[in-house]
Amino acid sequence: MSTSVPDHAAILGAFWRVLAGSGWHGLTLRAVAAEAGLSLAELRRHFATPLHILAAHQRAVDAAVLEGTVDDLGSTPRDRLFDVLMRRLDSLQPDRAGVVRLLRDLPRAPLLALWFAPRNASSMAWMLEAAGLDAAGPKGVLRVQGLIGVWLAALRAWEKDESEDLSATMAALDRALDQADRAARWFGMAPREDQAEPEPEVEAAPESPDEVI
Repeated sequence: MSTSVPDHAAILGAFWRVLAGSGWHGLTLRAVAAEAGLSLAELRRHFATPLHILAAHQRAVDAAVLEGTVDDLGSTPRDRLFDVLMRRLDSLQPDRAGVVRLLRDLPRAPLLALWFAPRNASSMAWMLEAAGLDAAGPKGVLRVQGLIGVWLAALRAWEKDESEDLSATMAALDRALDQADRAARWFGMAPREDQAEPEPEVEAAPESPDEVI
């Protein structure tokens, strides 16, 4: 075994390689340690369970997207969300085989799906913030839920898309964002900067004192 101190990225890579071959239900920490070139004791110093490894990976993906975010408030919120979510998918590409295997195992792992739910909500809140959209308050909660739907639609397309340019994934994400945008407008939640220009004001008749709001 190596005596050098591994970084988390190396362990995460080993985790996904093992998962790609064994699936979620066949994954063991012993196999992850062996793939990473570590003893079980060394692996334990970094992660207690496979769920802790998954959580670390999700934080790493969040951080990669946030670190690559450049303020571009001249673009529309929809365009910024498209960019943010595509960069999130790009961050998954190096571990594609393992992530796809996990996605296919999730229907047979309901407890794992439940574990993911609040963590996906947290990640989507950060993605909204990266796109310059408020994720706080009641409207923020609704935006997060809407973006989860968009993200899952993009993931389903990405899972089947083996093209180099991810054209099918981009098309699916485009459609999902269109649907979310229509829903936001229907509920009056479209971002202020993405709403139509206000109509010119029409000069009103003078108000009486008791009509002033």
